Amino acid sequence: MAREIKTIGVLTSGGDAPGMNAAIRAVVRKGIANGVKVKGIKKGYQGLLNEEIIDLEKKDVSDTIQRGGTILGTARCSEFRTLEGQQAGAEICKKHGIDGIVVIGGDGSYKGAQALSKQGINTIGVPGTIDLDIACTEYTIGFDTAINTAMDAIDKVRDTSSSHERCSIIEVMGRDAGYIALWCGVANGAEDILIPEKYDYNEQNIINNIINNRKRGKTHHIIINAEGIGHSTSMARRIEAATGIETRATILGYMQRGGNPTCKDRFYASIMGAYAADILCEGKTNRVVGYQHGEFLDFDIDEALAMKKDISEYQYEVSRILSM
Repeated sequence: MAREIKTIGVLTSGGDAPGMNAAIRAVVRKGIANGVKVKGIKKGYQGLLNEEIIDLEKKDVSDTIQRGGTILGTARCSEFRTLEGQQAGAEICKKHGIDGIVVIGGDGSYKGAQALSKQGINTIGVPGTIDLDIACTEYTIGFDTAINTAMDAIDKVRDTSSSHERCSIIEVMGRDAGYIALWCGVANGAEDILIPEKYDYNEQNIINNIINNRKRGKTHHIIINAEGIGHSTSMARRIEAATGIETRATILGYMQRGGNPTCKDRFYASIMGAYAADILCEGKTNRVVGYQHGEFLDFDIDEALAMKKDISEYQYEVSRILSM
């Protein structure tokens, strides 16, 4: 029989993502509606070890759903990767009367949640990452905002690239995953899309594509380059030297992690946060929330971390055809 849950905590860990505040707000309000106390843990696992823990009421999350970033702050914590750090974190939870924690973050954050669960603290993970790289879910908080931010920026770069008849390499985020690059490449009508899952590092193919397009009368060329490939500036120099066409690199960087979340990110994050609070209050532990086939579900963390995710072959093939 699951033990009674009286107090739950919520933290955000790893990279920030638009929509995290919507998830925090939902955890707080759904938790209180379920009759439990809610505590906010500031600055992720580092804040837990530093005992930066605050009480949260409904009013404390008012006027936050539209804000980017995370009101609780976030940090990376090497100490929490050690058994000693994990044991210390569990003892601090017990000291503050925290029976369970909702962890909002990516796969690295899930490993911390998994470790806390082994130390006797009920944990539920919520997928908060712009990278869309968590295998058990079709949606991660922040992805929709990130691709819309990047898409808008790429449209602007295309305008000036066209005016100057340039080749533009635009590097987007995503760590080792190519989802942001793929989506933006299709949505922005890029001539080349480079993603870690598919790129063969044959730069000559790109050079040939640029030259052939120029012969056909195309006056500009957009290359979307994923962060996992990187080196956009040096790539631009090599392409310009090989083609004689002015080539510029633009690295969009952290702007993709900021800004007001889209409606989709606010809505999905709200449902996921509420769902996490519900199953935590039911006494579940070592679970992660996901979204598949139109439904919000939960999975065992161990199983979720063991899953592999890859780019859809059909989507990638369509992206290639549409770019020709």
